[in-house]
Amino acid sequence: MLTLGYRNTLNPLKKRWLSQITFTDKEKAIIDRMIRVDHAGEFGANTIYQGQLAVLGKTPVAPVIEHMWEQEKEHLDIFNKLIPKYRVRPTALLPIWNVAGWVLGASTAMLGKEGAMACTVAVESVIGEHYNDQIRELVAINPDKYKELLEIITKCRDEELEHHDTGLEHDAEQAPFYKSLTEFIKVGCKGAIWIAERV
Repeated sequence: MLTLGYRNTLNPLKKRWLSQITFTDKEKAIIDRMIRVDHAGEFGANTIYQGQLAVLGKTPVAPVIEHMWEQEKEHLDIFNKLIPKYRVRPTALLPIWNVAGWVLGASTAMLGKEGAMACTVAVESVIGEHYNDQIRELVAINPDKYKELLEIITKCRDEELEHHDTGLEHDAEQAPFYKSLTEFIKVGCKGAIWIAERV
C-alpha cells in the first residue's frame, strides 16, 4: 500500500495534510504507467510542434500551430507537476523523444502546411484513442477516487481531438501520400506509447 499526502502550498508554514489517497500496489502500477506515458506523450507533442514551427514559423499557418503548441505546453506543465505529486518515474527515453519529435515535426512540415497538418491528424487520433482508453480504465477502477486524473485526462483528450479536427480543417488530407504518411506516423505513435509505458 502507498499513501500520498498533499501539503497546503498556499501557506507553507502549515504542516497539516489536506487529503490522502491510498493505493494498492496494482493501482499504483496503473497510475505510474498512465502518468509516465502521458508525460512522455505531451513532451513529444511539444517537440513536434517546435519542429513544425522551425520550418513553418514565418508562414500563414504559424498562428494555428502556435495555438496548438500553447495548449500542449499547458498539458506538459500539468504532467510535470503530476510526476512528483504521484511519485512517478519519468520514462528514461525523454532524450530520444526530444530528437524524434522535433525531426517528425520538421520533416512533415517540409512537405508544406498539409504535411504538418497530416502529422497532427495522425498523432492526435492515436493520442485521443489512448486517452479514451485511460478514461475507461479509471472509471472501471474508481471514478470518485481518480476524479482529478479523470478531469485532467478528459481535458487533454478534448484538446487533442480539437487539434485533430484543426488539422483536417487545414488541408491535412491534401498532403502528399496522406494515407501512407498518416498510417506510418500512427504506427510509430502506438509503438512509442507501448515503450513509454514500460521504460
